[in-house]
Amino acid sequence: MQVVVVLAHPNSDSFSHAIAERACTGLRAAGHQVQLLDLYGLGFRAAMSRDDHVAYHGDHPAIDPMVAEHGAHVQRADALVFVYPTWWSTMPAMLKGWLERVMVPGVAFVFNSKGKVRPGLGNVRRIVGISVYGSPRAYVRFVNDNGRRTITRALRLNTGIRTRTSWLALYAIDTSTATQRDSFLDRVEQKMRAL
Repeated sequence: MQVVVVLAHPNSDSFSHAIAERACTGLRAAGHQVQLLDLYGLGFRAAMSRDDHVAYHGDHPAIDPMVAEHGAHVQRADALVFVYPTWWSTMPAMLKGWLERVMVPGVAFVFNSKGKVRPGLGNVRRIVGISVYGSPRAYVRFVNDNGRRTITRALRLNTGIRTRTSWLALYAIDTSTATQRDSFLDRVEQKMRAL
């Protein structure tokens, strides 16, 4: 399978980077081709400009070469894996901006002859979200896990109902032990080997 791993954390020595590394290790060990998109490392511009917004409604919605390149990766992908920390009950602004700028008409969705929106990513058979949370699971459930809902529900509308979704979470990372974090990394690698 072709797998795109999207990583959104500004610090290269973060636990999210360690997760992405182990996810890629597991995926490669299973024989998958992996494209890692480290959004901060690549200098991805999250904010949609006025020109981007105007182009969004035109024939060529991705005017930024990096955005177009990422869109091409997504269009070839059999699986999408998202790795990020949950901040303020959702994904980092960098990842939200990536979704807004890359998942444009012609990539994430298309319009049929009647002008109705239809999924554009029928090639994607798996979506995996991997996130760490500062809060315990009960609190996350209480405040609504918006990032998870965006990835496993809203994005899935662009891939089709047969796309399988998975979620791997480490809650209360701020009070977790080294053993718990190592165990989570092992779990991530094992799950990616089985993808």
